[in-house]
Amino acid sequence: MFPSCCSKTLDSSGKRSSMAKLLLGVFIVYMAHTAWLLYRFLNTKPCDEEQGMGCIASYLSARPRLQLSVFTCLVPDNSQLHLALRMDPFDPHSTFERQVNIPLPEETRANGSLYAMVYVHKAGLSPLEDSREVHHAALLTTHITPANAEGHRDTQKGSKLQHPVSHWRPHLSVTMMSEDFSFTKGGLPSDMHRYVRISQEGRRILYLPLLLIDELSFRVKDLMEINRSTIQLPLTVSYEGISLRRFRFWVHLQDVVYSLRQFGFSEEYIDEIKGTLLGSNLYLLVLTALITALQLICEFLALKNDISSWRKKKSMAGISRKSILWRSFGTLLIFLHLLEETSLLVLLPVGLAACVEVWKVFKVFRINMHWGRLWVNKLDEEERRTVEFDKQASRYLSYLIYPLCISGAIFSLAYLRQKSYFSWMVNSLVTGVYAFGFLSMVPQLFINHKAFRYKSQKIRVWISQQESQDSVSRLESNQSQARRWSQAAATDLSLIQRIFSNISSEMHL
Repeated sequence: MFPSCCSKTLDSSGKRSSMAKLLLGVFIVYMAHTAWLLYRFLNTKPCDEEQGMGCIASYLSARPRLQLSVFTCLVPDNSQLHLALRMDPFDPHSTFERQVNIPLPEETRANGSLYAMVYVHKAGLSPLEDSREVHHAALLTTHITPANAEGHRDTQKGSKLQHPVSHWRPHLSVTMMSEDFSFTKGGLPSDMHRYVRISQEGRRILYLPLLLIDELSFRVKDLMEINRSTIQLPLTVSYEGISLRRFRFWVHLQDVVYSLRQFGFSEEYIDEIKGTLLGSNLYLLVLTALITALQLICEFLALKNDISSWRKKKSMAGISRKSILWRSFGTLLIFLHLLEETSLLVLLPVGLAACVEVWKVFKVFRINMHWGRLWVNKLDEEERRTVEFDKQASRYLSYLIYPLCISGAIFSLAYLRQKSYFSWMVNSLVTGVYAFGFLSMVPQLFINHKAFRYKSQKIRVWISQQESQDSVSRLESNQSQARRWSQAAATDLSLIQRIFSNISSEMHL
C-alpha cells in the first residue's frame, strides 16, 4: 500500500539488471555485425559478365608485357630518380628476391631520409611515359633513438638529450594482386578505393594492377644505423603475387598497425605485434579477436558487479584494511610502471581499476567527502576488533616483506641497468608487488581465522549458557513437582485423619 525501502531496493536492482542486459545486447549486436563484415571480407562476390552487369576487369587479364623498376630518391615525386633494380620481363604471378647495393646521398648520411619508388609499367617504356603505370613510395630509412651502450646507466637528463638517428631498412617487400578478379561497379570494396586506378579501353573498364608495399615485414631488430662514413648499404628486394583475399587482409593489418601508432604504441611493441600477426593464421587471428572482445565484456561486467557489491556494504567488519590498501598501492604502482612503457590503449583499463581500488580504500577506512570537506565515521565494536586483528597480522607480515624488498632494491641498483632513479624506484616497488602480491591476502586470512575462533567461542558460551539455563529450569521444575507431591501427601494425610476421627466418634456413640 505504501512505498518502502524494500521496493526501492528492488527497483534499483531491476535498473542495474536491465542496464547489464542492455550492454550484453549491444555486445551481441556488435559481434554479429563484426561476423557479417568478416564474412563479406572473406567472400567478395565476383562480377558475372554473362548477366550483362557492368564489370571492372583486371588490366592483367590481357597478359601485357610488364616491367618492374625500383628507384631511389630523396623526396617522392619531387626529386631526381636513381635506378636501383630493373626486372624485364616481369611476371606478376612469379616470386623472386634480389639483393642490390644502394649508394647513400650526402643528405641521407647527414641524418636524412631516403625513399624507394616502385613502378610497374609497360616493358620498353619509361615509367614517366606510360599512362597506365602504377607506383608506390616506401621509406628506406627510419628515425629512432639508438640503443644505449652496454653497461651504461642513463639518467633522466641524459635520455632527454638523445636525438633520433637515421637507420637503414635492409628489406623491401613488394606485393601485387595477381588474381584475375572482376568487380561490379557498385561492389568495389571500400578498403581498396585508395589503391584502385581506373582506365578505359574502348567499352571495357579496367583497373590497373594493385601494388602494395608490405610494411609488416619491416622489423626493428633488422635496422642498421647510418653514419657519415657509410657509403652504400645492401637492400633485399622481394616480390610475391597474392590473391584478392590476402591483399585485403594485408591492407587491414597495415591499417591496424597505423592505428596502434596513433594510440601511442612504441615501435618495439608494434614490432612484437607484427611478429604475432605474420606468424598466425587468419582464422586463428579472428578467433583471438573474438575471445579478446569476450574477455573485455566479462571484465567490464565483473568490475560493475564489484562496484555495486561494495556500494551495498554498510559494515566493514571482517574486511582487512591493509589488504585493500596493499592492493590499491600495487595497482597504482603497476599503472606508473606502464605509464612510461606502454600506450593509452593499455593504460585506460589499468587506470580505471586503480581508481576503483582507491575508492575502496576510502570506503573501508570510512572516509567521506562532501563539498570539499573530509571526515571519518566512527567504528563499531566489531570493526574495532577487526582493525586490531589486521594490525597484528600486518606486523607479523612486515618482518618478512620489508627485508626482502629492501635487499632486492639494493641488488637492482648495484647490478642492473636503470633509466633513472625514479625508474629504479618504480621497478623495485613493482617487482615487490609482483613477487609478494599473494601475501597481501594473509591479513584477511588471519582476520577470518580470528573471527571464526571468536564466533566459535561465542557459540560455545551460548551453548553452555543454554545448558545451565536448562539445568536450572529442570531443577526448578523438580522442586515444584516435589512441592506438589508433598502438598498432595499432606492433603491425603489430613483426609485419613478426618476419616479415622469420624470412625472413632461413631464407635463411641
